[in-house]
Amino acid sequence: MKKEKISVIMPMYNERNIRSNLKEVLKTLDKTLKGYNYEIIVVDDGSRIDCIPEAKKVKSRKIKVVGYKKNMGKGYALRYGFHFCKGDYIAFMDADLELPPYQIKNFIDAMKKNRVDIVIGSKRFKESQVFYPFTRRLMSWTFQLIIRILFGLNVRDTQVGMKLFRHDALKRVFPKMLVKKYAFDVELLVLAYKEGYDIKEIPVRLDYKFGTGIRKRDVINMLMDTAAIFYRLRILKHYDKN
Repeated sequence: MKKEKISVIMPMYNERNIRSNLKEVLKTLDKTLKGYNYEIIVVDDGSRIDCIPEAKKVKSRKIKVVGYKKNMGKGYALRYGFHFCKGDYIAFMDADLELPPYQIKNFIDAMKKNRVDIVIGSKRFKESQVFYPFTRRLMSWTFQLIIRILFGLNVRDTQVGMKLFRHDALKRVFPKMLVKKYAFDVELLVLAYKEGYDIKEIPVRLDYKFGTGIRKRDVINMLMDTAAIFYRLRILKHYDKN
């Protein structure tokens, strides 16, 4: 019987630890994904440092390193990486490993057990292992409330970087998307929900790295992108045309 295949898309931007992180991902997935085939698609989102050469130093037939010169945003990188995926399931995982890679197996188990099309991580469960400052927690809670009011999307956390999709779901939704950066996750999940795909949330472990923080400009851009999605969805009916 042919093994099912999992494609893991890892977008990276100026990730200085990509070589050691990739080794850790390979080691972990070899242990946790027994019974599956898997591949890792590393997408360099126009890094200003030599991420691609560093990633290519990790020699494995399971790794494919691709990229482009101009920084386009994480959402663009994920869509770009999807073109190289051959898996039955597509996982998103950040290259900084704030979300440890062993959790991908939890996502697969949840998808099969609940017979859903999409599984997303959520910080909102009491079982989730997450620590972050109160101000950031409040901002996150407020943003998710806005998402629920605007779109009726019955999920509590759209922004966790680890997600799992059936291949066909992304193949159908990705061509409809316009957002490349700030509200990419919102547009993706709103459109998947609109198309009738079932979404399941599960607890995660998230080891925050607080090096940069959230810039005011990023918050404004996120809200503007979200408002644009609402306008296209509810006013223009843009997504109904595609």
